[in-house]
Amino acid sequence: MRAYTGSCHCGAVSFSFKHKEISEGLRCNCSICIRKGALMTSFVLAANEITINVQNDSLATYEFSSGIAKHHFCRHCGIYTFHQTLRKPGHYRMNIGCIEGIDPFSLRTEVFDGAAL
Repeated sequence: MRAYTGSCHCGAVSFSFKHKEISEGLRCNCSICIRKGALMTSFVLAANEITINVQNDSLATYEFSSGIAKHHFCRHCGIYTFHQTLRKPGHYRMNIGCIEGIDPFSLRTEVFDGAAL
């Protein structure tokens, strides 16, 4: 297991978790993921596996359609940091672009058909 840390651009929202080496990412073709263009972790983490630090009420949440998936972002710099999944509520995928020390362009990428949900 390796310790990972990450944050939004301004640092007001940060997180940490432990997981095996990240070697691939996941892109989704649903309407919001197409627009935000993020590469997400291919694995999900339970809420108790993530430590989230938020300064001054900086974390904002966007919900649409089902209201189950919750997309979290920094209300100051606007960066999407992680989201609660639709298919597994209470579990999260992290924005790989926010994780320190990982080049998202070097990872193998899988596409998830979220538009079909």
